[in-house]
Amino acid sequence: MSLTVIGSGFGRTGTASLKRALEMLGFGPCHHMEEVMENPCQVPHWQAFVAGEPVDWGEVFKGYRAQVDWPGAHVWRELAAAYPDAKVIHSVRPEDAWWKSFSATIGRVLLNYKEMPLPPHFAAMMEAMEIAIVERTFDGDLTNKESALAAYRRRAEEVRATIPPERLLVFDVAEGWAPLCAFLNSAIPNEPFPRVNSTDEFLQFFDEGEPLPPTPERRQP
Repeated sequence: MSLTVIGSGFGRTGTASLKRALEMLGFGPCHHMEEVMENPCQVPHWQAFVAGEPVDWGEVFKGYRAQVDWPGAHVWRELAAAYPDAKVIHSVRPEDAWWKSFSATIGRVLLNYKEMPLPPHFAAMMEAMEIAIVERTFDGDLTNKESALAAYRRRAEEVRATIPPERLLVFDVAEGWAPLCAFLNSAIPNEPFPRVNSTDEFLQFFDEGEPLPPTPERRQP
């Protein structure tokens, strides 16, 4: 088994819903950050990657037919080259909605994970993602909306410039099944498009009964 679908979109662009949708269409299992959190053996691969060490992508994604969300989205170029027959889905959502969701969830955790009672492998993965996401994607600043949106736009531009149009779908999960199924040559299921991992659900996953610190927008410099 090898990857047949590669997701290049940032987290909080409906990637959890897209994961469920791909699995419903038969493109599963689908790799996602939640898979890493549930499988501690995944963490060393990403620690090696941010350290500049060689990574065997076939080993990282062994047993998966698809990948969406970080950490895989960070290496979309490498995966597109490693799996030349795979199709690429770039998940998007309206910019202000993305920032509001990202700053309240992923951004919030990345700013505060060292103060949170996380399992050791969670903390280790957050350390790796601080390098990949905070430093290398957002230039070290998760509190500036405009610079974050610039990075968000830049990713979309880079994907469009790199991936041939016939291999790429720019997709908002609000569009539902039709464009996704057309792109993947799949029949539209007789079930609603999945809608999961709201902001509240995300925070509940990390919150152990104590309120998380403020969002990046409100955090003092």
